[in-house]
Amino acid sequence: MRYELYVDSLFLMNFVMNLYILILVNRSTLRTATPGRLLAGAIVGGGGYLLPFIIGGPIPFRLLLGAATALGMLPISFPIKGLKNFMKLVEKTLFFSFCIGGGMFFLLRIPGLTGGVRSGTFMALGFGGVLFLFLQRFSEEPKPQQCICRATLIRDGARVTVSALIDSGNSLTEPISGKAVSVVDEKVFKSLWGNGGQGYRAIPYHSIGKKRGILEGYLLPELCIEVNGMSKTFRDVYVAVSPESISVKMIINPRLLTEEKGGSLKKRRNERIYDIKSSDTGKNAV
Repeated sequence: MRYELYVDSLFLMNFVMNLYILILVNRSTLRTATPGRLLAGAIVGGGGYLLPFIIGGPIPFRLLLGAATALGMLPISFPIKGLKNFMKLVEKTLFFSFCIGGGMFFLLRIPGLTGGVRSGTFMALGFGGVLFLFLQRFSEEPKPQQCICRATLIRDGARVTVSALIDSGNSLTEPISGKAVSVVDEKVFKSLWGNGGQGYRAIPYHSIGKKRGILEGYLLPELCIEVNGMSKTFRDVYVAVSPESISVKMIINPRLLTEEKGGSLKKRRNERIYDIKSSDTGKNAV
């Protein structure tokens, strides 16, 4: 028996379906992928799907090649940091692949819904889009409001990894930019800044037993948070120094995980003016 394969239709179908799946995986984790990386991963997955038909060989070999190509999308689309991180992405990919594939298998078996190759391709893409929109409503993973995670603070080549608590009780913000502020133990601060730091900020706070007060705040160049098997890196994060010892060494403001990258025009202008890590800024910022 002889079959005819339309390479363009086959590639388009797999490219779009891979893109649907990768977007859902990204939404259900910490959104570590960029649009460019998602597109690149979908292209590689769509092209890799054609390899078993081009290369040929035994059926088990073709299946392994197809599976390897599907998994190869993940390192291209997401920054992989360890086996645990990779397996979490694989789990999400398999789940959404099963949901979309199973849903399309059911819909395409309805009599009268499919036509020729071209019309069938666009019909399948339409069904996939409907399933994608449906799954998208439930794929957003709630950002943790109260959980223990691992945090790595990085400044001037020095790295400190500590246990941290994502705590909804921490609502501190830097008054000029409006950015979320996390709290670090004094010993952690001194291991990175020594006895003092540039770019000082006054962070107002309220606490039980003390109506109000001021914490010393500083701009941390890089913070990496690992939670639920996923990790994400944040740039230019404000941290305040706790005057008292903290058992978990760091209390993260959960707003940090949901802050939009751009922010308002006013905030971006303030950040350009005030977030310069020079000694002059440190003296005049407050």
